[in-house]
Amino acid sequence: MRDLFEKNFERESLYTTAQELRKQDLFPYFRELQSRQDVEVIMEGKRRLMFGSNNYLGLTTNQEIIEAAHKALDEFGTGCSGSRLLNGTLVLHQVFEKEMAEFLRKGDVVTFSTGFQSNLGIISALVGMGDYVICDRENHASIYDGCKLSYGKMLRYRHADMEDLERQLQKVPENAGCLIVTDGVFSMGGDIAKLPEIVALAKKYGARTMVDDAHALGIIGEGGRGTASHFGLEKDVDIYMGTFSKTLASLGGYMAADAKVCDFVRCNSRPYIFSASVTPVSIAVATASLRHLRSHPEIVDNLQNISQYMRDGLKARGIKIIEAKTPIIPIYTYDPIVTLTAQKALYERGVYVNATLPPACAPGECLLRCSLMATHTKELVDEAVEIIADVLHGLNL
Repeated sequence: MRDLFEKNFERESLYTTAQELRKQDLFPYFRELQSRQDVEVIMEGKRRLMFGSNNYLGLTTNQEIIEAAHKALDEFGTGCSGSRLLNGTLVLHQVFEKEMAEFLRKGDVVTFSTGFQSNLGIISALVGMGDYVICDRENHASIYDGCKLSYGKMLRYRHADMEDLERQLQKVPENAGCLIVTDGVFSMGGDIAKLPEIVALAKKYGARTMVDDAHALGIIGEGGRGTASHFGLEKDVDIYMGTFSKTLASLGGYMAADAKVCDFVRCNSRPYIFSASVTPVSIAVATASLRHLRSHPEIVDNLQNISQYMRDGLKARGIKIIEAKTPIIPIYTYDPIVTLTAQKALYERGVYVNATLPPACAPGECLLRCSLMATHTKELVDEAVEIIADVLHGLNL
């Protein structure tokens, strides 16, 4: 019998890639923050401009929200020590679910301990033996793992290719249930799903629809209500999924749907039933962030405006980007080593962005992923754009 650990260490994997990159001093991950998640941070002892965070509304440093966290800690302690099914349901959970359901104009909301767990719990509960789940190829990893955890069959369609989606729908037997799952805003490319076409095909073939709005809540749609609102399709999309860890400045996730669907998931989702509930501080912060978004809808416009300002600045300096109307701005760098070299040079010059490599992107389509916060200023954007342009032009990009 071979030693399991040694077998894993020897095989081709992200682990072996990481070891090679460390040898070349190009490993870009696990950088240590020594300050709050903000537009400017202290990372590994130096000031860096943060253009690699999903803190889209900049609420992690909002004083009212921090005070809500302190209040929850004082009143409810540090944790729930049990699942929602048993001793882990707080009044805080019930309040958030009611307010989020009202905001999203859905019948009910279910909360999960993380965003990743939300996709695991929703898909595995709803897609059973003999059913089908159809996914965009560029969906988030948690959607893929939710499909694996279900007893259904997964089919994939080429990214944003509606003809291919219809071909996959035609493979589903008439007596099988079918769920189409798509990211609303795709996390790497920043593009928005073709939701009107997806909904039309779902209706044509009798499928249900689910939209992962992890990168859409607070970003697009009326008052930041997400992808379905963006297209005027709130009554046509069956399930929204989202996370607390981005616009809501916390940790956790949610599902929004008709009340009966939510209740079914509560009773059948193993990741929900067998996990401890969202901590008091996390749910209180998510609620305070949601209330801030509702009372300050202009923050969504601020985010869109500063994102467009950075896109315009990069294009004016000849930087090739993926066009999208979101705060995610991917810059083409194509080759993995070139990408990592650029990311390292930017980091040393004081700008933090994310290197996007396979399997997060297609081979030969590597990116530097920039992301904006509503709290970024034009002065900080100008500073970052000048450094980015200088580094990339130096690499003939």
